[in-house]
Amino acid sequence: MERSIGLERLTPESMSSSANQHHIVTQYIVSDIKRYMPLYAKGILLDIGCGNKPYEGIITPFIERYIGCDIIQSSSKVVDVLCPATDLGFADNSFDVVFSSQVIEHVADHNKMVEETFRVLKLGGYAVYTIPFCWELHEEPYDFFRISKYGIKDLFERKGFTIELIKANGGKWAAIFQLFLNVLFSARKYNTFRSKIIKLIFIKLNFITVYNKFAIWMDKKYFDDVLTLNYIVVVKK
Repeated sequence: MERSIGLERLTPESMSSSANQHHIVTQYIVSDIKRYMPLYAKGILLDIGCGNKPYEGIITPFIERYIGCDIIQSSSKVVDVLCPATDLGFADNSFDVVFSSQVIEHVADHNKMVEETFRVLKLGGYAVYTIPFCWELHEEPYDFFRISKYGIKDLFERKGFTIELIKANGGKWAAIFQLFLNVLFSARKYNTFRSKIIKLIFIKLNFITVYNKFAIWMDKKYFDDVLTLNYIVVVKK
């Protein structure tokens, strides 16, 4: 089965609204990217699985050049180089930093993806990944893995990297609130009484904004990363 060309991808606009269904998860990812990329981004950056390059505006002030690759062209047609993450079309030691967000779970041979990251990265360069831990199936059938922080550490160290950071993007309350909202909104595809009620309360009356803000407040006040939606990972070659 071929991957769909022009598949809808995350955009900067879709990340910014507190009325978005995925506001909780994107807020934590964006916050950590803003926090850590200024510390590690420099020179020429490769974004593996770049999609619509939703984080380009955050990262470009700290680098000289931003190059995005993906296995298919994105819905906004901004992919610079078409190639799989397991066979990057670049020479050895080409990049000062490699970035990849919410991609590794869609790569069947994730070991090879990390090997390729190591190969194209310059000595002393950094790779920054965001990796899901708790999420429903998506982009099926190309959804292969969920990896714990211990699995992440083992994966990157086996491929020659030194771990700089493995940090949860939010804790258990963010995960619980976000996943409940995902389950709730999945009913909208059916023309049922429940789906109409959800649309009325959460969308028409904008209760989703209050819900999202309360979830983030709750998570920060009672933070516990025993469960998380994602991790941000920084490793060094």
